Amino acid sequence: MLKKTKAYVALTKPRVIELLLITTLPTMVLAEGGMPDLWLVLATLIGGALSAGSANAFNCVYDTDIDKIMGRTKNRPLVTGELTNREALVFSWIIGLASVLWLGLLVNWLASLISLAAVLFYVLIYTMLLKRWTPQNIVWGGAAGAAPVLIGWAAVTNDLSLTPWVLFLIIFLWTPPHYWPLAVKYRDDYERAGVPMLPVVRGPKTVAMQIVLYAWAVAVSTWVLIPVAGLGWIYSSTAIAGGIWFIWAAHRIFKQAQTGEISKPMPLFHISNIYLTLLFVALAVDPLVLG
Repeated sequence: MLKKTKAYVALTKPRVIELLLITTLPTMVLAEGGMPDLWLVLATLIGGALSAGSANAFNCVYDTDIDKIMGRTKNRPLVTGELTNREALVFSWIIGLASVLWLGLLVNWLASLISLAAVLFYVLIYTMLLKRWTPQNIVWGGAAGAAPVLIGWAAVTNDLSLTPWVLFLIIFLWTPPHYWPLAVKYRDDYERAGVPMLPVVRGPKTVAMQIVLYAWAVAVSTWVLIPVAGLGWIYSSTAIAGGIWFIWAAHRIFKQAQTGEISKPMPLFHISNIYLTLLFVALAVDPLVLG
């Protein structure tokens, strides 16, 4: 029973969910201008986790054929046989429907509809269409990963103003330079699986240039948020310093690419995670400390 439970949890890709939830709570704090009602926070985070888990589980079902080929994904529960496709599909539907009802009844229906749209986009557009057909797959797939900030904002305000859309833009632009270093590392896996990730279909110089351009775009969008959301020195200093750090790391990748190979892509991947986490921690601390 414990082994089966662990398999179901693995199906939801909990590390991905963890990253999504990191962006939701700070957005709610910013929307409230302080700490929101703790029950609302809990209800939103649970609903968001169910929603993201459903999307990830559907993704695992559809991608079982390529997960068998790739070393990074060969231990997923549908590949190892710990779960059957039918079990995974039933689970995906149950937690997906549960997330819609949970958010709709306990938070509000705007948050619920945004969550539903994100799941449908990730499964139908990214997983079933874009991922296997275009090197821009992860670019547009980032829209689903950026949805939690809209959900968090809508949970508090029941509407969407300019601020949550700038937050959405930040995560949307952050996703490609975050994920492409990972795709560089696992390029051979993606090539064997027939997935046209950018490092598979383009040379290192093109990939590195794209990473640099997106890194600059991310940094600028975090700086634009300062006047849009009326943020103080805590967020501002973090965004400026973090943006410069992220751009510097991207340029290191570009320098490597001039030799004809990106030999050390993973430092940028790890830096991108730290950068986004620090940015959203500062986003939450700023209104709590400075009011």
